[in-house]
Amino acid sequence: MAMSGGVDSSTVAAMLHSSGRKVVGLTMQLWNHRRLPKLYGEGPIHHRCCSLDDVYDARRVAEYVGFPFYVVNFERQFEETVVRPFVRDYLEGRTPIPCSLCNNFLKFDSLLVTARQIGAERLATGHYARIQFNEQTGRYILLRARDASKDQSYFLFGLRQEQMSRTSFPLGELTKAEVRELARKLRVPVAEKPESQEICFVPAGGYARFIESYLEEQGQPLPTPAGPMVTRNNKVVGEHQGLHHYTVGQRRGLGAATGQPLYVLQIDRDANRLVVGTDEELYTEICEVGDVNWISFPQLERPISAQVKIRLRHQAAIATITPLGARTVRVEFEIPQRAITPGQSAVFYDGEEVLGGGWIRP
Repeated sequence: MAMSGGVDSSTVAAMLHSSGRKVVGLTMQLWNHRRLPKLYGEGPIHHRCCSLDDVYDARRVAEYVGFPFYVVNFERQFEETVVRPFVRDYLEGRTPIPCSLCNNFLKFDSLLVTARQIGAERLATGHYARIQFNEQTGRYILLRARDASKDQSYFLFGLRQEQMSRTSFPLGELTKAEVRELARKLRVPVAEKPESQEICFVPAGGYARFIESYLEEQGQPLPTPAGPMVTRNNKVVGEHQGLHHYTVGQRRGLGAATGQPLYVLQIDRDANRLVVGTDEELYTEICEVGDVNWISFPQLERPISAQVKIRLRHQAAIATITPLGARTVRVEFEIPQRAITPGQSAVFYDGEEVLGGGWIRP
């Protein structure tokens, strides 16, 4: 059981144990929250997953329910596969999704290996999604959660068939309210614990400061602090404070007075320019998606129509997906979409089923 210390994974652990399954709890130690003290301060770190308090809560649940529990140190792997790519992406003008990277490289890769090493048959997590086996195709498929407001399938597009064959998502058929009620019924010690809201290693709203502090710790030069802010026709309207402070679609904090609202349209790293414009200019129809992982079938052989999500809160929109190579596709939406952002995930759906997904390219 992958245990985060929150109500979801704790409830799954209690459910499995009460059903007679032999459960072993594993919590990943991912990041030392005292490593960059200027960012985190000296007080407790609240509502942030993978903190020391979460490790304590996971252990407390395991002791209360009555199954073995271990902390697995993945700090080195987490830094290599999540933190460094996060920093690099921002410096190169992309907006990363560290939760997807963590799923791809740690939770369903390194942690699954650890589970095998201790003799576990399956890895269960508290994700809100569903896995089923399609008898006709002989492949495992990934489905949205029953609770649409909690669905996490967007972050799970990187799952491979072998990983899915050994993974269970027991909360996929439940709503969050039902999980809370079940936690109370099972007397789970963290039944009333609030949810984590922030990126686990970044202080609230402070990703730019994290990047600067991390680079300083690593002895690397800070990114260029300033440069021109221009419109599509190269009219200078202000000065940006370093490209790592911005993401496509951003309005706040631009500091340009032009008499109309301006938004970030493009982050031009090569010229150290921040391209801004009107809300209407944010809408585009086509993007390229790379490092695609297909779930429902092994390879895309011809263009297909699917619903595509370009960010977690985006309403999936109909698009034509055309293969450009083994793991690269072109996505062409029927209706232009707002703020298609390099570095974010594009996830392809057929109704409730996740066909696959990849990373939006500049």
